[in-house]
Amino acid sequence: MPHLHRRALMGAAASLPIAAPLLGRAARAQDAGDWPNRSVRLVVPFVPAGTTDIAARILAARLQQRLGQPFPVENRAGAGGNIGSDVVAKADPDGYTLLMQTVSSGAINYALYEGQIPYKPSDLANVGLLIRVPNVIFVTNSLPVKTLAELVALAKSKPGELNHGSSGAGTSLHMTGELLKLEAGIQMTHVPFRGAGPMLAEIMAGRIEVGVDNLPSAIGHIREGRLRALAVTTATRSEALPDVPTTAEAGYPGVEATGWFGVQAPARTPRPIVQKLGAEINAIVGEPETWAKLADLGGMKPNLIPGGGTSPEAYEAFVAAEVKKWAEVVRRSGAKVD
Repeated sequence: MPHLHRRALMGAAASLPIAAPLLGRAARAQDAGDWPNRSVRLVVPFVPAGTTDIAARILAARLQQRLGQPFPVENRAGAGGNIGSDVVAKADPDGYTLLMQTVSSGAINYALYEGQIPYKPSDLANVGLLIRVPNVIFVTNSLPVKTLAELVALAKSKPGELNHGSSGAGTSLHMTGELLKLEAGIQMTHVPFRGAGPMLAEIMAGRIEVGVDNLPSAIGHIREGRLRALAVTTATRSEALPDVPTTAEAGYPGVEATGWFGVQAPARTPRPIVQKLGAEINAIVGEPETWAKLADLGGMKPNLIPGGGTSPEAYEAFVAAEVKKWAEVVRRSGAKVD
């Protein structure tokens, strides 16, 4: 054994002239000034066509233009965002795998899927918040209701018979529906889908009566009359849908929920890379042309730092507060996942 040990040491020493340059390149790659020097994948933990995907593709296009490297979007859907989030949590912390984080994957799931998530909040580093968006409550056109009050009255007359769809268990859309049931004292059956696209298709086809979605992925269908919007879930009306009342105006001020979308990286990603990426996201938020696209979809600015922007430190505090808030909502509603 000592003889083998000496041979191992001699082999390691002989490899140093080769290993040293490799280590040097690895160290330089960790430097924010050299990042990125190759393709960076942005994982979206939901299917294409939903708000997470839309926001991610707008962001990826601008990052690619600003930083000169491809930012391909990779959809890894399932378990309310947990599958894609786990992919990033376990990725190399080198700045070349990022996560498009949502309120569900970044806050709600830790309470709703307690004990079932294969990663911890500490396995992911918060980088920056891109947008906040209203959730919107809507119905299929064949349902004979035009206001939230009429929907509540109908649900009370048919306990458990109406179905409300969402883009997945644990999403803010699921929890908005739970909040409405809690505050209005009604029973509806939750039907989770693997993303907004399939859910919207089922409601437009009339196979699901009620839906809750982030405004960006539903707004086109609402504007074109394929869905009937009843209320938005923010404190003020959305400039993108000024004729749609808030849940507070409709008589349910307790039903307030904002979806949000930002970027995370694996924990232990070098801080200079996190700071550089955070600064890029903040700069993109401040671009008038880019923001016009996000605002037209119903997006609201992050408003985490003066000027309406974002930073890694401010985003970290924001996410911590959201984790606490949604844990209480999960507790009150008794929401569960199978």
